[in-house]
Amino acid sequence: MPLILCQLPLARLAQLLAITCLGTGAALTSGQALLELGPKPNPDTPRQVLEVIRRLAPDPAARREASLLLASENDNDPSAQQRLLKGQAWGPDPLAAVVLKRQALAAASLGESAQAKALWQQLLLRFPQAPASADALYPLGHQQPLLLGQLLRNFAAHPAALAAASEMASRASQQRQGALHLARWGVRWPGAQKHLERACQSKQGPTPWQRDQLAAGLAQLGDSAAATACLASQKPSRPTQLAIAKALLKGPAKGERQGEQQLLDLARSTAPSPEAREALQLLGESDSQESLKALKQLPQALQAQAPVQARYASATGNTRAALAVLQRWPADPASWELQWRLARKALLASQWGEARALLTSGASPLLPPALAARQQFWLGFALVQLGKSSQGRDLWLRLLREHPDGYYGWRAAVRLGAGDVSLDPNQAPPLQPAPWSPLKSGRHQLDRLWRLGQNQEAWETWRQQSGGRPPQQAAELLVEGRLRRGVGDSWIGLGQLEEASLRLSPQQCQQRRQLAQAQANPRFSSLLTTAARANRLPASLLAAIAKQESRFSPGVQSGAGAVGLLQLMPETAADLYGAPLARASLEDPALNALLGGRYLAQLLSRWDGNPLLAIASYNAGPGAVARWITPQLKQAPELWVEAIPYPETRLYVKKVLGNLWHFQQQRLPDC
Repeated sequence: MPLILCQLPLARLAQLLAITCLGTGAALTSGQALLELGPKPNPDTPRQVLEVIRRLAPDPAARREASLLLASENDNDPSAQQRLLKGQAWGPDPLAAVVLKRQALAAASLGESAQAKALWQQLLLRFPQAPASADALYPLGHQQPLLLGQLLRNFAAHPAALAAASEMASRASQQRQGALHLARWGVRWPGAQKHLERACQSKQGPTPWQRDQLAAGLAQLGDSAAATACLASQKPSRPTQLAIAKALLKGPAKGERQGEQQLLDLARSTAPSPEAREALQLLGESDSQESLKALKQLPQALQAQAPVQARYASATGNTRAALAVLQRWPADPASWELQWRLARKALLASQWGEARALLTSGASPLLPPALAARQQFWLGFALVQLGKSSQGRDLWLRLLREHPDGYYGWRAAVRLGAGDVSLDPNQAPPLQPAPWSPLKSGRHQLDRLWRLGQNQEAWETWRQQSGGRPPQQAAELLVEGRLRRGVGDSWIGLGQLEEASLRLSPQQCQQRRQLAQAQANPRFSSLLTTAARANRLPASLLAAIAKQESRFSPGVQSGAGAVGLLQLMPETAADLYGAPLARASLEDPALNALLGGRYLAQLLSRWDGNPLLAIASYNAGPGAVARWITPQLKQAPELWVEAIPYPETRLYVKKVLGNLWHFQQQRLPDC
């Protein structure tokens, strides 16, 4: 044992090393007790400690856990993985399946095909139901086609199954089977849309049920035209009709009207259904005059429900009618949206008393934390304007304790003189990777896989246990969002975490802390830091924009054609780079971050370092922002933001600045 290891300043490590450094039986006994009583190893455990556990722990299960953690650190070194995992596939514990999978993948990477095949066969024989067996069925199935059918049946949503389905869809004999599997389980798999469209157009012709499934998949991808064409004049099922309507709502005005008509048809259906209820809610959320006309065509029983009454109150601007809705349906999201719409209108008109009345309505105590933060800030603002400064400041202090994160936490801190964001690259805090935290799913095997850095296995285990059912409760959204982020799916993962934030109650403080921790760690922090230094910006600002623009997904492209981590238009990127750039180049996160940082630095320079104007310009363009500048920008920046005429930009500014505050402060709710 090298002397330097005996001198490491980690108390626990020093105790563990005493086993070897002292070389006594007593030390061994002491070391065993320490291993049993100490914290279980996790991805943040120092490598040196893991090595000690792997070599010296009396418990073989502890040695296997340490070996798996070390193997995860050596994902790109198959030889090291083979060395670390040698002899660790013993026993019936599901971790043995994970070891066999990693050993087989390492052997395949090294060109040891016979060894890989033997390991896959052993995995399938010993653990046929384990998610890792899906990875065995895929290579073995290319030699034994019946195994591919087993893969699709037993592990429908597994990447291996989706890869197999895509390959099947490419073959004329299995085209429809593969396409239907993708429509149900993997519409966003690369190339899936093309497979679905071809299956719709096949000469044999799909059955009505198959057409409906294929159309539903195309609608989920936002292609209402392809979905409608696939149906070939047949009436869609309710779920498919709802999916097509949602896709139409995101299109041009003509399509939006068609979508609203389909929602109306669904809402009018005599038999109540989840689709009809959602259609009613979506109609109530629309601002168009056509949707208002559609609502008036509904049966009286449906018109007496919260989404419709909230829409009527919002359209008329009648405060008394609005308060009646809020009192009758305080827990309905339609009431919360109505409360904010009218309160915002009153705030912008400097009607502080009316704003106060609306913000203290019956819905207020039931608001989710993210909406409660908004309500508390603006109620405090209205009270200060009414001369009740002490009450207003008390509300801001409460807000800062309960909801320190996000845009309103930032504004409360600024109003109280308790902090502000920094755009000085020399003063702003650097991006700090969030420490590892337990999953706390309540499922032992899932939590253990997460703790051992086996994120892909944890994700596949979760999907298998949930049967592909979308998460419904806030706790499920929190777990799935974290698991998705753990396997690199930040696009859906961060979206689910944001949805969880709207559903967690104020009483679920520990879960809200867990949520804040889960959102703290930005992907690509190293390259964002490099790009920020090159443009003399704080890295946290680039991370704040990347989170809102792409959710740290470098391959995403907007409907307008913006590409990559910071969503750059090709023309803008070409000007910044000095030459045209292919889309593949813009998907490179390092180059995209560098050019995005360059553009942001230009905007900050143009607006004398004002973050509100620079961030608004990044979304809406500097020309539009120049038209919006009023004295209110200095007098009450929060009101200036609320007066931005583009709803998308208004939300964008608040989201980005909330992200920036979070990345710089890393505050957690007090529980």
